Amino acid sequence: MTTAIRDVIDEISGATPAVAARRRPVTREQSQASFDALFSPLDDSHLAQADRWLLAAFATRLTAADATADFYADRAREEAPGLAERVLAEAAAQSAAGPYGVYAEEGLQNENIVGPRYAPADEVRTALGEKLAAGLAHVHLLTYRLRETDGGSHDALLQAGWDIDGIVTLSQLVAFLAFQQRVAAGLRVLSATEVAA
Repeated sequence: MTTAIRDVIDEISGATPAVAARRRPVTREQSQASFDALFSPLDDSHLAQADRWLLAAFATRLTAADATADFYADRAREEAPGLAERVLAEAAAQSAAGPYGVYAEEGLQNENIVGPRYAPADEVRTALGEKLAAGLAHVHLLTYRLRETDGGSHDALLQAGWDIDGIVTLSQLVAFLAFQQRVAAGLRVLSATEVAA
């Protein structure tokens, strides 16, 4: 199992000491506690440890080829070397601008945006297994088509072998990664501005 870094956001962002020192202690502690809970859980029976790293690598690479994506790609390669490259290739191929989707509410139809939908190919499902492949599809849905999540999207996970606790954890994982990736990107910008000044 991979050992947690003391403050993973500072590590990923490469923040200068001055920029890192300006982060609020409570925010730092809570974000690190979220990371630890998601990636060093007491019980990973609902979402296996290796799958957490693979799903995180997929989610972060979907939105950017940055230091956060590199961090999770490296952990995925450590934890699941046989699957990581397949997952990373899928993420790179499915990366898009987003967000997309169709609103169910009548008054919002003029805000619908057509965009790509991801369904893992048969060979991907065979290589990764139905459960992980369904997880990737759900991560893509949450990342690019959040407005389309509904009972049907959860049913697809249940049919692929997920349970309710695993689905909740998967949703928490994607939400945390979106937060973490944006904070790390912001700290990189602040650090670069400080160095340039």
